[in-house]
Amino acid sequence: MKIKTSTLLLLLSVGALQSQAQQPKKQKPNIIFIYADDLGVGEVGAYGQQKIKTPRLDQLSREGIHFTQFYTSTPVCAPARCMLLTGRHGGHSYIRGNYEMGTFADSLEGGQMPLPEGTVTIGHMLQKAGYKTAAIGKWGLGMPFTTGDPNKQGFDYFYGYLDQKQAHNYYPTHLWENGKKDPLNNHFIDVHKPLRADQATDSAFNYYKGNDYAVDEMTKKAIQFIEENRQQPFFLYLPYTIPHVSLQAPDSAIRKYVGLFDEKPYLGNQGYTPSKYPLSTYAAMITYLDTQVGIVMDLVKKLGLDENTIIMFSSDNGTTFNGGVDPVFFNSVSGLKGLKMDLYEGGIREPLIARWPGKIPAGSTAAAAAVQYDLMATFAEIAGTNAPANDGVSLLPALKGNEKSLQQRTYIYFEYPENGGAVAIRKGKWKAIKTNMKKNKQAPWQLYNLETDPNEKQDVASEHQDMLPTFDAIVLKEHRNAHINEWEFLNSKMSK
Repeated sequence: MKIKTSTLLLLLSVGALQSQAQQPKKQKPNIIFIYADDLGVGEVGAYGQQKIKTPRLDQLSREGIHFTQFYTSTPVCAPARCMLLTGRHGGHSYIRGNYEMGTFADSLEGGQMPLPEGTVTIGHMLQKAGYKTAAIGKWGLGMPFTTGDPNKQGFDYFYGYLDQKQAHNYYPTHLWENGKKDPLNNHFIDVHKPLRADQATDSAFNYYKGNDYAVDEMTKKAIQFIEENRQQPFFLYLPYTIPHVSLQAPDSAIRKYVGLFDEKPYLGNQGYTPSKYPLSTYAAMITYLDTQVGIVMDLVKKLGLDENTIIMFSSDNGTTFNGGVDPVFFNSVSGLKGLKMDLYEGGIREPLIARWPGKIPAGSTAAAAAVQYDLMATFAEIAGTNAPANDGVSLLPALKGNEKSLQQRTYIYFEYPENGGAVAIRKGKWKAIKTNMKKNKQAPWQLYNLETDPNEKQDVASEHQDMLPTFDAIVLKEHRNAHINEWEFLNSKMSK
């Protein structure tokens, strides 16, 4: 009897071990990060937008969380993308401005200053952690013949625009796929060709239209990537170009808004393509972006990946000031001061919406200040891997409802060498900023209490002189000289 009992126990133990061995290991969470282009913090319904419809982003917020004091790392395209992908702020980042190469012609496509060899991006980090990685959309960090090629910078797959200047046109002659041109069914469009009033006919406006809308092509590739990699952990970086001008959208999308606004044709006098219905087109572009977000959400749910996929949404900088865009009409930056290229709140405050069923409490908000260079540390914690050296902190606890780690943060640092040169520091409720530093290296600090003055209307620096040395010390600590003279304005011999 004793022998039979011991044998039975042994068989049960072996069976249990075999059962455990046969059970698949739980897959690491998938990460989808959707990045808008020049979208203001107030242009989404969840953040108070009244005129532009964004039902799927609003759903994403209702089913997840949105941050009310979230920042981009810097207020223009290429450096914002560099800082996002490398986890570095403006005083440490390799790329700090839009350094253009080549021109607008297809034959002279040159891109922007490339990421250097040896850069460690979020893509590299997640590849090492076992993720399949893709970047689909606007890159702006180097062409295939440079060290900035996305396939050399941590992404197994790339599709979209490599050169930001090409991205001014939503009907390009080509996009790029893993270093090769993917021809589209579009004629070449000179997107900065204005019209005279006597030329503003329907046929003249039709010149700026094409057949293959770049956004649709990106979404097709995103769908394909998700479907092909659903059995393994994946990271999809999806930097759409909407709503960056030019004002171009499919007619069917524009028609939904025509007649709702009192508008006049835009003839291109402030750059980019003319538009017969500039207000309707801009609104349509944002709603079209919202639709793409919905397509991704629906696919993830259909494939049964919902509970193991975090979907996040943000934008690279505030609303633009040109190209026929009217940020006042749409209250695009929620009444905040500044626009794109400014370190005032309107230039850097952005949406951050995240959804992860079962992990992120539905309908929640986070009020603590956070910034995009936090995302490298965040994605590392989500993936269960170590982040390389970076300037951020993980937002995962805050995403799950615990903001304590963010509330304990000492400050957030910003530095921007273009538009006159500026630095800014967010420290608790205080925002310190210096502007026009290329003309005056000793420019005075402006100081705002964002708790009582979120629109930065009342400079109270004169009342808090004792605080200003602290900000000087932060700049001294956080600034490293840029590698090109154009971006070095704090320690430059050219500064006065």
